[in-house]
Amino acid sequence: MSAPLFLVESLPVADTLTLDGPEGHHAATVQRLRVGEELLLADGRGGTAVAVVTAVGRGTLDLAVTSRGYVDASVPRIVVVQGIAKGDRGELAVQAMTEVGVDEIVPWAASRSVAQWRGERGVRAREKWAATAREAAKQARRAWLPVVAGAPDESTATVVARISGAAAGFVLHEEAQERLTTVELPTAGEIVLVVGPEGGIAPAEVDAFRAAGARPVRLGPAVLRTSTAGVAALSVLATRLARW
Repeated sequence: MSAPLFLVESLPVADTLTLDGPEGHHAATVQRLRVGEELLLADGRGGTAVAVVTAVGRGTLDLAVTSRGYVDASVPRIVVVQGIAKGDRGELAVQAMTEVGVDEIVPWAASRSVAQWRGERGVRAREKWAATAREAAKQARRAWLPVVAGAPDESTATVVARISGAAAGFVLHEEAQERLTTVELPTAGEIVLVVGPEGGIAPAEVDAFRAAGARPVRLGPAVLRTSTAGVAALSVLATRLARW
């Protein structure tokens, strides 16, 4: 099994450090790492370091850095605009999409979103998505932490502006004729992929996205849930872009 990964604000400049705080507690108390075991450190911005445990304290680990590295950001970037879903479906989508390599996730207040993120509730819900992405990135040993961007509930107009500035925009839609498996993809810039909520994307929203340059696409004959559509589409893109 590969070494566990822990996220830090910044990688150490020196060859030794103490891992404390929540990550140190998780490493020492939950995962129970011991002297001589190896782990990975990442700053979430591509920087990495391999370290060996030299001492274990109460919720802390003393480490010796043995090597350093850097992972280039993926090109093109893949941004998923995820329609806000009820219950834990949004978090399930964030978790799975992070594991397969999404670069940015934008919560979208679609007209057919059942759940509404307003005020403090929206802030807490968005923070929960960010925490889910962080934990999934650690599990997947990702050097880059995906961004959960924008306001807690970005408007359709904001999504339209994001599509207008992208290298390519795609809207997952069950009635689309083009398939994501065959549509032309850019080699640089940003790909924006829109995933609707449980009730789907309203015709007016599809028209607005299309006017901004997005192309409706489908994955296949099956209609997927909002919690699985994004990860399925990302799997197609990761394969076609040679990430996998």
